[in-house]
Amino acid sequence: QVQLVESGGGLVQAGGSLRLSCAASGRSFSNNAMGWFRQAPGKEREVVASISWNGGSTYFADSAKGRFTISRDNAKNTVYLQMNNLKPEDTAVYSCAASYYRGISSLRSDYNYWGQGTQVTVSS
Repeated sequence: QVQLVESGGGLVQAGGSLRLSCAASGRSFSNNAMGWFRQAPGKEREVVASISWNGGSTYFADSAKGRFTISRDNAKNTVYLQMNNLKPEDTAVYSCAASYYRGISSLRSDYNYWGQGTQVTVSS
């Protein structure tokens, strides 16, 4: 059974940092792009960042540029999201996803495996 399991969420004060991890099991995703998405209460799920299969290309939503970093370790079948200078508007459930494709994508429809998500709450 294929699973994506996120960890590293929690409560942090504005200006703080968190590092999210997404560990995949059941199959290798070393040939697939990976992405991080988030969904705040009452809002649609939105892309945060994406990384290509070999880490050579990355994409960040405007809200994440300059503050977040995405990386992956294919040997560990794990992708990471380092979030710095967090703001209250970053509060959301963060989910990782595996794409059909090797290249980066901001489209939810390009991802076919999803984790359950981890809550990130940023207090002001």
